[in-house]
Amino acid sequence: MNKQIFAAIIGFSFLLLFSTMSFAEESEEKNPYAIPSHVLDISKENTYPNSTDDQEVFEPSELTKELIEELKIPIENPELIKMLNETTLNPSPVAIGYRGMVYLGRWPLNYESLETSINWEYEKINLNELNNLGGDSSQEMRYSQQEQKEIRGALTNKISNPENVKRMMLLKTKEKTKLPLSYNTIIGKNTKKENSYAIPAEKYGTLQAYAPAVNEKGQVTFGEVYIELKGSNKAIVVKNVTKQGIGGWIPIQDHVSFSFHLK
Repeated sequence: MNKQIFAAIIGFSFLLLFSTMSFAEESEEKNPYAIPSHVLDISKENTYPNSTDDQEVFEPSELTKELIEELKIPIENPELIKMLNETTLNPSPVAIGYRGMVYLGRWPLNYESLETSINWEYEKINLNELNNLGGDSSQEMRYSQQEQKEIRGALTNKISNPENVKRMMLLKTKEKTKLPLSYNTIIGKNTKKENSYAIPAEKYGTLQAYAPAVNEKGQVTFGEVYIELKGSNKAIVVKNVTKQGIGGWIPIQDHVSFSFHLK
């Protein structure tokens, strides 16, 4: 009887262990974009106030929403939605029996994210050093930004309407990763962080700082956009649809990745 109880306890312990490991693995899989411990938020300490203007979103009006919902191809381009809002909100009265097509141009319609990864050491921005080779006690070193650094993201290949594509890619990637992203971010001179690094006696310490960025790859759908008029009825028509692959780097705003070394 005692052997059976002991075996049951051992079996339950292994079950609990494997369940805990599975839960941990699932947690990591659920959030592959979690910020590691060596990457710190400096938004409060940054001496340069970064802007978030490039993250503005235009919501479709009720009429625009109704028109684009009838399409098989999603329209997610904020600039195109803005134009449709302005074009369709207050249309001129149309006589019964009138038919026509208004050409709005060839537009990037939507962006589909296919692969997202993060380089936590995208660009080196700073180096702090402390020489304690002749010391007889431990010293502390802290991060202090020596010069102002601007980190710029970019698309990795040529594409039509790059600014529209960049905006869609930014919005989709920000939604996917839940990270504060921007194509342009600045780390101000004299930005400091209170986290300290111990330099023992007879050691030389270096603290390298990097700006992290997201590497995004996906596909853009293009199409010619028309407003079709039939009497008092209106509809959006998309013709000559094509797709193109695109990639880009988008910096993570107000975050710094640290790498500490002793020698």
